[in-house]
Amino acid sequence: MTPAASPRVAVVVVVHNTRDDLVRCLESLRDAGADEVLVVDSGSSDGSLDAARQADPDARLIGLRNVGFGQAANAGAAQSDADVLVLSNADTRFPPGSAKAMRDFLVSRPEVGALGPLVRFPDGRVQLSARAFPSLGQALGHALFGLFWPSNRWTRAYRLTDWDHRSERVVDWVSGCCIAVRREAFDRVGGFDPAYFMFVEDVDLCYRLGQDGWPVVFSPVAEVVHAIGGAVSRRRFRMVVEHARSLDRFFARRYATGWRRLLRLPIRLGLIAWAIAAMAWSVLRGKTHAHAG
Repeated sequence: MTPAASPRVAVVVVVHNTRDDLVRCLESLRDAGADEVLVVDSGSSDGSLDAARQADPDARLIGLRNVGFGQAANAGAAQSDADVLVLSNADTRFPPGSAKAMRDFLVSRPEVGALGPLVRFPDGRVQLSARAFPSLGQALGHALFGLFWPSNRWTRAYRLTDWDHRSERVVDWVSGCCIAVRREAFDRVGGFDPAYFMFVEDVDLCYRLGQDGWPVVFSPVAEVVHAIGGAVSRRRFRMVVEHARSLDRFFARRYATGWRRLLRLPIRLGLIAWAIAAMAWSVLRGKTHAHAG
C-alpha cells in the first residue's frame, strides 16, 4: 500500500508595486517551511515579477492586471493543490518554521477553518490583527471616536485590545495580511469575494467561514512580521473611499433581510460621514493614510 502523502502548505503572496517588500518576504520564506510559494502580481509596474524570479527561482509566478487582493489571492490558490493555504501581503516577513507551524496547527485541528498567527510590527510590538464583528453600538462608537481617541471602550471592544494576545481563542475575523486557511473550507465558501477590490475581504471571508460552520482561530503558535505601508500609503484618499465602499458591501450582506434592511440607509450615510472625517483627520494630522480598522 502506498503511504498517504503528508499535508502540504502553500504560501500565496500578493504584490502590487511593492517590489522591495516582496524580495524581503521571499527571502524570509526560504526557512519558513513552505512546500510551495506562489507570487501573484496584481498589475505592478515596478518590476516585481522580475525581482521575484531572481529572489526565488522556484516560486510560481502569476501576472494579472490590477484586480485587488482577494481576486489575486484566489488566482494563486487555484494554481495550488496544497491542503493549507497561507495567504499573505508582500509586506509580511516569515520567521523560520512559521508556515510549517500554521500547517501543523490546522492539520491537528480539523474543525478549524482558518488560523490567524500572532502579527508583530518590525519593532516587535504586537499588531491587533484579530477583531470582533462589532454591534451597531460598538460600530457607531468606533466610527465617532476611533480616529482621535483610540482608547475609547467601543474601539477597544472591536479591536479586542484588552485580551492577552499570547493566548489562543476563537475570534470573529483575522487580518488578511497573513491568514492560513484550510483548503476544504476555502473552497466550500468560494474563496474571497472578488467584488472587494481592497479592504474588508478578510472580514467577509471569515464571516462566511463562520456561517458555514468553520471557526476562525487566533493562535500565537506562529508569528509573522507585518511592516504595513506599501501600496496603500501612497494613495490615502482613494484608500479611504475604497475602505468605505467595502464596508458598505459587507454591511449590505449582513443586513440584507427582514427589519435589518431598514438599517442600510443610516449605515451608508454613516460610512460617508466617516470617510469625510477620516480624510480630514488625515490632512490635519499629516498621516500618510487613514484606516477604518
